[in-house]
Amino acid sequence: MLMIYLRTCMRTRFQRAENTDKFDWLEDYHSNIGEIMAEITYSDALNHALKEEMRRDEKVFLMGESIRGGIYGVTGGLSQEFDERVIDTPLAENGFMGAAVGAAAVGMRPIVQSLASFAWVAMDQLVSQAAKMRFMFGGQVNLPIVYRWGLLYGNNVAAHHADRPYPMFMNMPGLKIALPSTPADAKGLLKTAIRDNDPVMFFEDNNLAGTRGEVSDDEDLCIPFGQADVKREGTDVTVVTIAGSIRPAIAVAEEMESDGVSVEIIDPRTIVPLDTKTILESVEKTGRLVIVDPAHQSCSVASEISSIVSQEGFWSLQAPIQRVTSLDCHFPFSPALEHLVYPNEDKIADAIQITLD
Repeated sequence: MLMIYLRTCMRTRFQRAENTDKFDWLEDYHSNIGEIMAEITYSDALNHALKEEMRRDEKVFLMGESIRGGIYGVTGGLSQEFDERVIDTPLAENGFMGAAVGAAAVGMRPIVQSLASFAWVAMDQLVSQAAKMRFMFGGQVNLPIVYRWGLLYGNNVAAHHADRPYPMFMNMPGLKIALPSTPADAKGLLKTAIRDNDPVMFFEDNNLAGTRGEVSDDEDLCIPFGQADVKREGTDVTVVTIAGSIRPAIAVAEEMESDGVSVEIIDPRTIVPLDTKTILESVEKTGRLVIVDPAHQSCSVASEISSIVSQEGFWSLQAPIQRVTSLDCHFPFSPALEHLVYPNEDKIADAIQITLD
């Protein structure tokens, strides 16, 4: 029923929109981030990206639970400007996640929002349909879908709301995966995701929602996937951070600098595709590697990066690779126990010190 509703109320409106199959804007990308900068929050940066892309292309629309009211602050104000292109859905991820596949297959560009912990409800739609449809149809269909997933952990939300499932989707071909850690990256990567013709799993770490940073007002500034960013240069040890783990990692790096330890911090920004070149070049320089990943340790992004560096950069290593991840257990509700599960400054500092001893 939701798919019928989408097609009847929106198809006529969107069929006049220009074709966005060509991506010349990617070729024009460069490191100049524009002349005018504003300091805004991570959530506001996402909001700006959504608003700009919805103005740019009438085929772009949003749907999800309670998004017309601006849940988490990201979609606030969008329903007033774009009206029926912002659709509140029932609490049924298997329904509206699948509806997005159908909408994309007939030429729309849906952006779907939910919590990452609710991805399990829609796994058949995500894995059997979104990830595989282009392959199964011999490349005859585009599926320009952005699945926006909120990551909640470290906020006493307990096991049902604290999952970080992005490593599992690395194992499924056909899905691109982005995890921005700064306001500028959030805006630039989300705009890239919306303009991409393949499904993108876009994970937003809610621990970063209120963090502030400079963001360009350039509405065509998109950050290409597969391009890591060196957030902090160093010479003694390489620290690769995933999503919100960048904050404790930078705090540790700044503290250790006073002790004469130079820490280089790399943010992959996307894990599919993964920029292994930047990581390997950094390890060749420092000889040491620590990977900080909020997901569980087993089969994590940290495990995959560790495997790649062990295979392709083994002779650069001067010490064993260290992984700082969440423990292989569910998040407890107890505040006294929760902080023991996920990466923190003490664990990161200890891992760095191990590589130096």
